[in-house]
Amino acid sequence: MNNDRQPILIAGPCAAESREQVLQTAAALSESLAGSGLSLTYFRTGVWKWRSTPSSFGGAGKEALSWLQEVKQQYGFQPCVEVACAEHVELCIEAGVTTLWIGSRTAVNPYLVQEIAEACQGCPLTILVKNPVIPDLKLWMGEIERFKKMDVRRVLAVHRGFADRSESVYRNAPCWEIPIELKVRMPEIPLLCDPSHIAGDTKYIAQIAQIALDYGYSGLMLESHIRPAEALSDAQQQLRPDELVAMLQALVFKTTASSPAENALRKQRNLLENIDVQMADLLAKRMQIVDAVADIKEKNNLPIVQPKQWGKVEKIYRKASLEDADYEEFLSKFLELLHNASIRRQQHKK
Repeated sequence: MNNDRQPILIAGPCAAESREQVLQTAAALSESLAGSGLSLTYFRTGVWKWRSTPSSFGGAGKEALSWLQEVKQQYGFQPCVEVACAEHVELCIEAGVTTLWIGSRTAVNPYLVQEIAEACQGCPLTILVKNPVIPDLKLWMGEIERFKKMDVRRVLAVHRGFADRSESVYRNAPCWEIPIELKVRMPEIPLLCDPSHIAGDTKYIAQIAQIALDYGYSGLMLESHIRPAEALSDAQQQLRPDELVAMLQALVFKTTASSPAENALRKQRNLLENIDVQMADLLAKRMQIVDAVADIKEKNNLPIVQPKQWGKVEKIYRKASLEDADYEEFLSKFLELLHNASIRRQQHKK
């Protein structure tokens, strides 16, 4: 890791599933961090994890708060817990948990956030406010203001991406312009990134994390599980503790050795890599759908080449075209290659 300051690092399992799982994850994080030059600011886990459907695992509940106290005593990690109502705040305070976060689904409801903020008044708490699930900067800033007005000791913002139907590779669309605008308007609020929830898949986490750090974020909030494949929630986006630390060591947090030009290039190259990773996945998925189309055509004795349908595809691409001759030439060659490749795949199906 290249840095001249200690970033805020938060890591831990998506949900508290059992005492064994929580303590084993904490132990593995402690072991992996030893000698790495990194330290964990907070150990995160979802004690209450009500999800989209009532049949999904919802966390172990208040019993897990005692497990987090064991984590603190044995490994020195300060626990960090999501709260979704005033009662959760009271239970955390009773258990000695003083760092809480407001989840994306909760942040979308000002009435609920106001109740939580009032429950925090006068208490020595640190509150992390994740962005609302909808892309609404004003709402996010408003939820942060609610805690500031209650004289909460410390308030931080966490960017975890937004529900956006146009995003088809990541779990949540980054919409980088929204957190960057928050950083401009509220420079006193530390801004963290949650690459795990933006990515939805561990293979994208490093690129997203590096982009956030290049934008000047103050740190990262990541999910880590001792056995990700067995996780009861968000299995695909949780890294093993050793994988997490190895990834963090490979990131560039901040370096005074790099010139402004090198820093600017790194940021743009990370953005390009971010796009290329998505494009590679989308192209592969497109060809898989072409195979499915070929099967339907074969079963129903339909022609492979359908000019009218391909015309619709071309129209989609040209609608977003840049207005310069070089790009138009590239796009024409790309569409020709794409069409020919699709036809060949369908022919091979016969």
